[in-house]
Amino acid sequence: MNDRKSMIIIGGGLGGLSTGCYAQMNGYRTRILEMHEIPGGCCTAWDKGDYTLDCCISWLLGNGPGNEMHQIWLELGALQGKQMRHFDVFNVVRSRDGRAVYFYSDPDRLQAHLLEISPADAKLIRDFCDGLRKFRKLLAVYPFLKPVGLMGRWERWRMLASFAPYFNVIRKSITTLMTDYSARFTDPLLQEAFNFVLYEKHKNFPVLPFYFQLASHANLSAGVPEGGSLGLSRSIEQRYLRLGGQIDYNTKVEEILVEDDRAVGVRLSDGQELRSDIVVSAADGPTTVMKFLKGRYLNEDYRRLYTETIGEPGMVFPGYFILFLALKKTFPGVDPCTTYLLTEDEAAEMIGIRHPSINVQFRSLHYPELSPEGTTIVYATYFCDIAPWRELDEGPEQVTRVRAGEKLHTLPVRHGRAYSQGKRQVREAMLNFLEQRFPGLRDAVVVRDTSTPLTQVRYTGNYDGTVLGWQPFVESGEKLEELVKKHGPGLPGLAGFYQSGVWATTGGLIRAAASGRQVMQFVCRDDGKEFTASIDETAPPPTHVVIPVGTPPVPGHEPEHSRTFESL
Repeated sequence: MNDRKSMIIIGGGLGGLSTGCYAQMNGYRTRILEMHEIPGGCCTAWDKGDYTLDCCISWLLGNGPGNEMHQIWLELGALQGKQMRHFDVFNVVRSRDGRAVYFYSDPDRLQAHLLEISPADAKLIRDFCDGLRKFRKLLAVYPFLKPVGLMGRWERWRMLASFAPYFNVIRKSITTLMTDYSARFTDPLLQEAFNFVLYEKHKNFPVLPFYFQLASHANLSAGVPEGGSLGLSRSIEQRYLRLGGQIDYNTKVEEILVEDDRAVGVRLSDGQELRSDIVVSAADGPTTVMKFLKGRYLNEDYRRLYTETIGEPGMVFPGYFILFLALKKTFPGVDPCTTYLLTEDEAAEMIGIRHPSINVQFRSLHYPELSPEGTTIVYATYFCDIAPWRELDEGPEQVTRVRAGEKLHTLPVRHGRAYSQGKRQVREAMLNFLEQRFPGLRDAVVVRDTSTPLTQVRYTGNYDGTVLGWQPFVESGEKLEELVKKHGPGLPGLAGFYQSGVWATTGGLIRAAASGRQVMQFVCRDDGKEFTASIDETAPPPTHVVIPVGTPPVPGHEPEHSRTFESL
């Protein structure tokens, strides 16, 4: 069918916004339906007085040039006119006795630092850093622009040929779990610290994603964008609107309408029906297939994925417990990002904690424009199971209420006294922990806010409060990738329907953004059209600044000790 023109997109997160942008570029008339009042989904922030609490981007893959990820952000208008900030340390991991590992993303600095910590591990340290050097080159050929399922034979051969020089490092890093790799170190600190390079412990991750993130950071393509998470979402929203798209906020979808095995529109929570030639769901995966479509069109593989595999341990990313603190003073010389390893007693206070660690970021070093001068925002998090919070919960997880005559779907709900006491317990435990390490912090607090996985459910509807959906490198993520290659980003037997966003792929923000580009390539193929995309030129290219650890960036200015670059 090649006369399809109209498209409804469910969800205004990055997957939905990206799909809308690329659909508009290719001549489709689109309408995004978002149940919240603002765009972005999980890529968001909120205001508390003079402070903006940013709860998403700690690093953004592709925010610097030299890779296909960067092109996608430029096509979406996400980075233009902004300062991109890059740090020389990806993360610090600090042990219970105060010893610390600084994970410099530059392999030479990292190697020298690790050798100082443990000369006895010289061979393994050099092996890891050599792999990181190879990945820095590999990123230039890593494909993001076109789905493998749409590549012709020649394109696949060309892709494989570009990977050939890196075959051994890819093979070794994807077949070795980081938990096994780190156990080879003789130094106990390195044995533990390597598991927390990516802030939390990902026990099912092989070495490859550690290389990928560190190499991107070393290539100055995994920093943070001026304006933060909601600023990024707003920029893509504006790109979408400039392209002629329409977005309806406070609009909640209850059902995808199907006629003769074809998606023909949606039914909203107020009973209104909207019709379209194509329906793309960038909403939560289980909500899409089990609620919007009532479990229909699930072949055996999809049925098993959404009814059995999804409930098995480790198949879906966990949610987070988040504590925000706004402080009326600064703390000079602190590290922007540190993972602290906890004692058993400290971890026991953290309800639902997956691993005995918390990640603490002095967020104002990333985003000084989000709080007044001379103040600080602290962002402390840990991977968190939702089950203990559900045991404390006495109220609904999500409700629709009327405010000022308008129905809203993401307002706070009352979870009961036990739930509030649980949040207070974790908040006080975190405050005590931070006060011990940063004396005077508690007295400087002027704003505090907390979020649990239930907050994420209320805010986005995501399954169990996850922010990333399917886990890669395990049965769920691998099965999803296999099914998308086989059937495309839809469901077998249902025409006119596609999925986008993190539940249609595996990974973070760049994967969500890339999914919008890729789903539109499938749509164009199905409609016999040539896919097209262009870089947004309505604002100047992004600028870049490199900031040594402990030095805050100044919006619109470049510190004397920093350096800028236009390309790599």
